[in-house]
Formats: sequence, structure tokens, C-alpha cells
Amino acid sequence: MSSFIVLGAQWGDEGKGKMTDYLAKEADVVVRFQGGNNAGHTVEVDGKQYKLHLIPSGILYKDKLNVIGNGVVLDPKALFEEIEYLKENGVEVTSDNLIISDRAQLIMPYHKVLDNVKEKSRGKKDIGTTGKGIGPCYTDKMERSGIRVCDLLHKDIFAQNLKKNMEIKNAIISKVYGGEELDFNSVYEEYMIYSDKIRPFVKDISVEVNKNIKAGKKVLFEGAQGTLLDIDYGTYPYVTSSSTIAGGVCIGAGVGPSLIDSAVGIAKAYTTRVGKGPFPTELNDDTGNWIREQGHEYGVTTGRARRCGWLDLVILKTSSRLSGLTSFAITKIDTLAGLDKIKACVGYKFNGEIIDYVPASLEDLAECEPVYKEFDGWDDSVKDARDYDSLPENAKKYIKAIEDFTETKVSIVSVGPGRDQTIRVSEI
Repeated sequence: MSSFIVLGAQWGDEGKGKMTDYLAKEADVVVRFQGGNNAGHTVEVDGKQYKLHLIPSGILYKDKLNVIGNGVVLDPKALFEEIEYLKENGVEVTSDNLIISDRAQLIMPYHKVLDNVKEKSRGKKDIGTTGKGIGPCYTDKMERSGIRVCDLLHKDIFAQNLKKNMEIKNAIISKVYGGEELDFNSVYEEYMIYSDKIRPFVKDISVEVNKNIKAGKKVLFEGAQGTLLDIDYGTYPYVTSSSTIAGGVCIGAGVGPSLIDSAVGIAKAYTTRVGKGPFPTELNDDTGNWIREQGHEYGVTTGRARRCGWLDLVILKTSSRLSGLTSFAITKIDTLAGLDKIKACVGYKFNGEIIDYVPASLEDLAECEPVYKEFDGWDDSVKDARDYDSLPENAKKYIKAIEDFTETKVSIVSVGPGRDQTIRVSEI
């Protein structure tokens, strides 16, 4: 296992931070390959929680190299705030343990303004963005007007690109949305400070990552968000602006597919999502509220309450197919402890047929009626299990049903937030 992928198999918030932290002990290099600081990962080490948004979860190990890939959109302000936050919590971040792609796109202040005014203009048809400027930054990337980290290191080039972009963006902000224009000098001076601070971290990360793989180092590629938020295969338009599936690694980190050995999909023992869009197994009742409170289902980045529902095996089967998953890691099985009966969706009833995939059309997905299989529940002793045999029998039956339906093995089971509350069932 020289290189492997950890990604979300649902709508995000599956516990990727904890799983990346757990698996990082087996890796030498941890790479973020997409997304930005709109993704929040919570990692608990020795009873202490760390909330990460941009820096790879491997930063909590002293001997790991952490990489922010070219597929990431980078907010320098958020980056250095996070570095300072980690420093205050006893974690040193230097150019020895963090490198940043020279090809990563920069999030600019006008991206954040546009993100918020565009979202407000959508009214009741808002997408539910975090307002961090992620979408507008990716838009500029595809429009070929973005500013990259390498441009920031060339101050004259940066000034030229910034001036040209701000003329256009300020016109859109003020004349289309009625907002207040940004001041060029203020933005330029702020980013010149970032230019000097970021310079020691900047590398061609494709060269560095490939060099490590060929040297026999183990590389972990860390995904953000989840499969159903993928720009192509998610519940469009209620998605993120990047490719969250395994294929995104090759582009976002500059490695070929032949160099990746395995991919593990992280999935909760139930389903959650944030924001709008169809959710076939959503529970708008006391059980849904109970799961939310038991699982502390509130966003790390936004604090928003997450919608909760039963486990959707159709989604997991779809995720396994899209990313060629070699296994699943099932998290928060402890959250369901105490329920007498637990359900899992094993198909969608649609147009008089039973289907086992997620349709492209939101209108079609909204018409899908979940077909459930019911399971007997388990008690709170599950959180004390430290090996698979110690799990309650009903929990093991539930896990076996996940494997059977998705045709993908479960390699890891998480029974709590701590590193020690992680059961390794098999290789990933």
C-alpha cells in the first residue's frame, strides 16, 4: 500500500478528519487534492479536539509531510489563521511539514463578496454555500482569469492580474448586485504580506508527491466534502465546485492513476446533509432530532444544523462504483446506540421499479421512495469495543448488510471520536 485515497462517501461530514488522522500513522505524506476552507475536519487526539479547514489532517503527526495540492483553492488569510490556531494549540507548522502547490488558485476578497451577494440574489433558490468564495474562485479558474500561488510570488505580475480582475469584479459587485466596491491598494498590500509569508512553503507538488511515491513512501490523499457533492456526480446544483471522487486525485495532486493502490470511502452509520436538495431517507421527526443531538450534527465551518436520516445504501453503492472503492470505513456507529430498531435504505422505488443508483435529475430523486430493511439495534456498550469480535452482534449484522449490498468490504469501524475508538477489521 504505497498510496491510497480517503474520501467521503455521502454528503460530507462523514468523519474524514478522524479517519485521515487514524490512517496517517501508516503514511509518510498526506495530500489535500481539492476543495478549500469550506470543509471542516474535526480530529480528537488524547481527548483534545482540533478543528481543521484547509491544512491536511496529518499535520497532527510530527513526522508527516503535508501537501496542499493544485486542485485546492487557497485563501491565504484562512491559511495563516489556521497555522496560528495550530501553533496556539501546540502544533508547529513549518515548510518542513507543509508544502503548497505553486499552481493552486488563490481565493481573493472579491470571490467572497461575490459568493455572498450571488447567494443572496438567489433568494429561496439559494444553494447554501459557506460564503468562503470557493465557487467564484473555481469559476475564475475555469474561465482562465484566476490568480495562482506562483503569480503571488511575482509581485508585478500579481499587481497586473489583480488590477485587471478588480476592474471587472468591482463592476459586477456594484452595478449588478448593488454592493460596495473593493479598494485595489488595500487588497494588494494585504496580499503582498501573504506573498512573503507563503514563499517558503511553495513547491511543485506534483514533482514532490511523485518523488515520494517512487521512493517507496506511503502517500495518503485526503478528500474534502463527499461523493454526493461532486460537481459532476453529485446532486447538482446543490454540490461543491470540485471533483470529490477518486478521479479528482489525479488532477488535483498531479499523479497518474496507476500509482494509486486503494481507496477507502468514509460513511456514517446513518446519513446527513447540509443545505437544500433531495434527501430520500431524511427523518423529519423525533428520531431525526435524536440522531442530530446524539451525533452532535452541527457544521464545523458554519455551525449549521445538519439534516439527519437513515443510512442510504444506494448512495454508498453509487459511491463505491464512482470511485472504485476498495473498502468502507463506517463511523459513528455509537451514535445509533440505544435505538430499538434501525433502518437502512436498500433501494429506491421509482416509476414502478426498484433502482439501486442515484438518478441525475433532482426531480427524479425527489420522487424516489426509499425501500427499507429493518435491523435490531444495539446498546451503548458498542463504544467500549476495541476489536471486531467485541462489537454487539446486531452491530455486526448491520455492518455485514452494508458489505453485502454495496459489494464492498468494511475495513474500519469507528465507535467514538478518539483515535483509540477505531477498530481495524482488514486492510483498506
